[in-house]
Amino acid sequence: MPLSLSHLSLSPLSLAPSSLGQHAYDRLMELRGFSDHPDHLTRLFLSPAHRQAADAVSRMMMAAGCDTVDIDALGTVVGRYHGEGTDAPALLIGSHIDTVKDAGSYDGTLGVVAGIAVVEALKQAGRRLPFAIEILAFGDEENVRFPSNLSSSRALAGTFDPATLNGVDEDGISFRQALLDFGGKPEAIGAIARDASKVIGYLEVHIEQGPVLQHENLPVGIVTAINGASRRRVIVSGQAGHAGTVPMTLRQDALTAASEMVLAVERLGAKAPLTVATVGRLAVSPNAVNVIPGGVQFTLDMRGPDDSERIAMVQAIETELRAIAARRKVALDIAPFYDAPACPCSPSLQAALTEAVARHQIKPLHLPSGAGHDAIAMAALCPIGMLFVRCTDGISHNPAEFSSQDDINQAIRILLDAVEHLALKHGS
Repeated sequence: MPLSLSHLSLSPLSLAPSSLGQHAYDRLMELRGFSDHPDHLTRLFLSPAHRQAADAVSRMMMAAGCDTVDIDALGTVVGRYHGEGTDAPALLIGSHIDTVKDAGSYDGTLGVVAGIAVVEALKQAGRRLPFAIEILAFGDEENVRFPSNLSSSRALAGTFDPATLNGVDEDGISFRQALLDFGGKPEAIGAIARDASKVIGYLEVHIEQGPVLQHENLPVGIVTAINGASRRRVIVSGQAGHAGTVPMTLRQDALTAASEMVLAVERLGAKAPLTVATVGRLAVSPNAVNVIPGGVQFTLDMRGPDDSERIAMVQAIETELRAIAARRKVALDIAPFYDAPACPCSPSLQAALTEAVARHQIKPLHLPSGAGHDAIAMAALCPIGMLFVRCTDGISHNPAEFSSQDDINQAIRILLDAVEHLALKHGS
């Protein structure tokens, strides 16, 4: 039977809690203090600082009103606020609390404290929904310490690869040993996987990590899809020679060939409105002032929210690079090392967020995510939805990363609004 607004409350919570943004900001600042480095924020997966942050998040969840809080076998903090029945299915809300090196204070953690704010508001109002709310604080999103990615969220979605435990960090510490040191249980990881029939969906609030919302003067945006990505290692082999004695017309200069290739990548990456292509690393050999470069290695990162457009871009770039190499008489090797499809967000969850944004008199803006998120892994379990929050100048993975308290408060209110209306549609 569908719920009525009166069944939930006399007024929507999303219109009431002006203090939630302040509470969320205070929690963000507290979490910023847990770092592996004394001079800047670096909180790597399964490090002592990660453990301290996980314990702090546990305390925050309990204080906000969660009925149960646990840290699972792989280090994810899970706080559950029961629905009208203790066995009700759950709406999951979360993100990650690990960071890159020399990080900002909002990437990942904003999504965790936003989930805590939802439970806090429901608890203060004495309100239970027809589904439970579970807050998830994952720990392996940034892919910094181990040769792993999204292991925490993959375990919950049931797609964790046990071989991941054999990876080692730069100090030679294995994933397995670090997990044991953290207090985790490698042998219990399989039990983390959720039953999809008991999960309604997954919502993630995250800073945009880009400049679009600021350019549009909007506090939030609705994510349509997380971009698919293709990465390549490219080797250009020419002929090193004396910079003063080899005529220009007889050279096989690997760097000038690579330079033309880089510009081709820029041109072809911009051909479709939502595709992007980047040469992020470039190494020149022998890299001497008086030697014609004989070899160049560079990386390609190509992304887009539509797989057919992305694949067409990849093919066009590779074809153009081969043509440049042939014309300049250099050898070319293109080696793929990563390909991941785009991850579309659920139309129903997009609609719930869009309607909530509109109810707050904000123009709904739909945009893809160029960065990866835990939502990618969660899509194997359930429908996903994401709300982006404006960050100053689009800066992220940087100590200058910043989202205003007003924007955070607005995002939390919209998240609450969406959750309440999902409850209305879900029924009891």
